[in-house]
Amino acid sequence: MPRLLLLFSFINLIIGTGAFVIAGILESVAASLSVSVPAAGQAVTAYAIATAVLAPLVLVATGHWRRKRAMQLALTLFTLGNLLCAVAPDLTVLLLGRVLMGLGAVFTPIAAGIAVASVEPARRGRALSVVFLGISMSYVVGIPLGAWLGLQWGWQVPVAAVAALSALMLLLVTRWVPRDIDAPGASFRGLPELLRQGRVLWPLLLTLLYFIAIFCVFSYIGPVLQALVPMSGERLSITLMIFGLAGVAGTLIGGWANDRFSPRRTLVVQLSILGSMMLLVPFTQGHYVALLAVFVVWGVAGFGMMTPQQSRLAEAAPAQAPILLSLNTSMLYLGTALGAAIGGAASTSLGFDKLSWIGVPLALAGLLTLAFGRPSPAPTGAVTKP
Repeated sequence: MPRLLLLFSFINLIIGTGAFVIAGILESVAASLSVSVPAAGQAVTAYAIATAVLAPLVLVATGHWRRKRAMQLALTLFTLGNLLCAVAPDLTVLLLGRVLMGLGAVFTPIAAGIAVASVEPARRGRALSVVFLGISMSYVVGIPLGAWLGLQWGWQVPVAAVAALSALMLLLVTRWVPRDIDAPGASFRGLPELLRQGRVLWPLLLTLLYFIAIFCVFSYIGPVLQALVPMSGERLSITLMIFGLAGVAGTLIGGWANDRFSPRRTLVVQLSILGSMMLLVPFTQGHYVALLAVFVVWGVAGFGMMTPQQSRLAEAAPAQAPILLSLNTSMLYLGTALGAAIGGAASTSLGFDKLSWIGVPLALAGLLTLAFGRPSPAPTGAVTKP
């Protein structure tokens, strides 16, 4: 199983790169398609909405399939979506391709469900951190490299590269994933009762809040960094890579802290740090070292939150972990979509340099969800079977 978890992590690297590389080259996309930067930013929104709304339906529709077959479908959709984006002549076709990519992102909750089912409860945090390490690594390798390729050779080049790598991952899944891998499929059965329980609702709300906060900024990370400290394409790529390295560290630290201190305590610290860094971002204008320091701490705190969040939901109803993890991914991408939309609208009044201030009250609201959502034992007779 460890080899498979590493494969899943690498596939998430490809998915994360495809999802967010466009954020670093929005100005090139906008110029190529003759639209504004906020309009081009809706490519992030289209992907996020498809992942939030449609991917869970795909997950449930394939819930009775073998997990290998569901993974193959997901990677096929993701590959086709990237190909469509790479040849898009206008914004409409680009958005359609991004929707297909969002459907393909259902791979991530499928892989997370397998990770949860493959280890004992005490090691769930570390198993999930391995799977989601790929998303963090996309900020170290994929997004900076993609931004550099896009700035040098045109934004279509990194998109086409992601399509080719996704096709390769489809071949590897076909070859390496066992046909009868043991993990539950997703089902809506019993979900309404679970969604009436605070132990499920509060974590989902927290994911929504902190991803809105983060993606108000990250959907426009290229323009934001340029507004704070103007830099060359090479320096921008290096900056994104350093931010990604901080995210990798945060993912690993989050998995360790989850198992060592509990998910809730870990999240209180991470959210407090995240909100503080978002408050400080505008004050780094004109000071590259200060900007880098703030974004590194932001990366450690922000990326580290995913594992504790996933762990909270898996503990709430282990037998329904796949659908709960998918709903958490939906909240993640709904937050991404809302963040992109809010950030695009606010950029015209606040400016890109002050976008991070939007996230501060959202981080505080996230802390309130932790106060209201203190853990409680599952009620006797709770529905936990799919």
